[in-house]
Amino acid sequence: MKFKSVLLALLACALCAGMAAAALPSAADLKDAAKDAIKDAVKEGVKEALAEESKKAGEPAFHIGIVTGTVSQGEDDLRGAELMIERYGDTSKGGMITHVTYPDNFTSEMETTISQIVGLADDPKMKVIVVNQGIPGTSEGFRRVREKRPDILLFTGQPQEDPAVISAVADLSIYIDNISRGYLIPLGSKKLGADTFVHVSFPRHMSLELLGRRRAIMEEACKDLGMKFVFETAPDPIGDVGVAGAQQYLLENMPTWIEKYGKNAAFFCTNDAHTEPMIKRIAELGGIFLEASLPSPLMGYPGALGIDLSKEKGDWAAIMKKVEAEVIKAGGEGRMGTWAYSYGYTTSAALAELGKRVVEGTAKVGSMKDVLGCFNEFCPGVKWGANYYMDLGTGVRNKKFMLVRQDTYVFGKGALGLADEEVPEKYFKIK
Repeated sequence: MKFKSVLLALLACALCAGMAAAALPSAADLKDAAKDAIKDAVKEGVKEALAEESKKAGEPAFHIGIVTGTVSQGEDDLRGAELMIERYGDTSKGGMITHVTYPDNFTSEMETTISQIVGLADDPKMKVIVVNQGIPGTSEGFRRVREKRPDILLFTGQPQEDPAVISAVADLSIYIDNISRGYLIPLGSKKLGADTFVHVSFPRHMSLELLGRRRAIMEEACKDLGMKFVFETAPDPIGDVGVAGAQQYLLENMPTWIEKYGKNAAFFCTNDAHTEPMIKRIAELGGIFLEASLPSPLMGYPGALGIDLSKEKGDWAAIMKKVEAEVIKAGGEGRMGTWAYSYGYTTSAALAELGKRVVEGTAKVGSMKDVLGCFNEFCPGVKWGANYYMDLGTGVRNKKFMLVRQDTYVFGKGALGLADEEVPEKYFKIK
């Protein structure tokens, strides 16, 4: 084995050093250094031995942990984790992937979330942990993992904690490019004939830096594009009314808003749970829906339009074809859109794949090319773009926090070409 030769070399060096001790500054220092080097070589040897044994037993040399929400709070994220289990196997059955979920009411059960993350580090073969979405508590979970297992790579998708906070403990964070989209979503809506842009959210989301900035950029973009900007408040799904209550609120209030702002109003919401009832009412009553906050053909459309995609599971071309047919049938042609591939689904899969490649030595965490290579792996025919997040206070780009996006597809119309639009520099400076 490789480490045996390392040990022999170290012993030879130690013997030579003993013979020439008089010429060295300190024999004691040399002895300590030799001990440390041998200790490191032994550790490396044990690591190689474990890898060899795993290989002989037909098991992976390391494990990857993926933490997502449940179907009700983040189905796409969860499906991405399931894809990786299909590809590399479940650790409980000798595979590579361990998948756990955080609670739906994660703000009041933060310690449960933290425990789920930290618990993955108890597996001695765990080398990568992916949390998508990075809900509150993720940074603390990562901090505790760092304390006990500094060797584990820590990745998060769509972090809901400030960039500086999560970047202090995560090796890489992926966030949808809400800075660029703050301009592009109103622009795309205008291309579909919108004269009013209705932004629906709640205080918790507006307190998050990137969601708050996106809202401010949208308002400024509407002003520049000659559109009216309106902000409407809806219940937080993790509040007292829960997901069902929040969705019922949208079902009851969307007809009033459509009547008030007109059928040329574009509607946008910041929460996944709000998306389905919003799409349902727009399909029935009119209005424009360019894309979800976390775009996907699975986001809102199946539930809103009663689309059974069980046979198409995992086949994105088939999913898009079926969803598009149902949207057109429901009268949404030319006024409803999405991304062809789910952001949440792709992020779960891409970050896990990146972790695997980094551990195997075929990719680097800090390489944008390697990161985008993993995103493109799961989205044939679609090209992803990316930027590094820039802190407005310092003007410094954070290379541990990457913003990604793809073009918008409008049902019955095709790609809108937003990926080719240049975002004016002024929008990147809006707080």
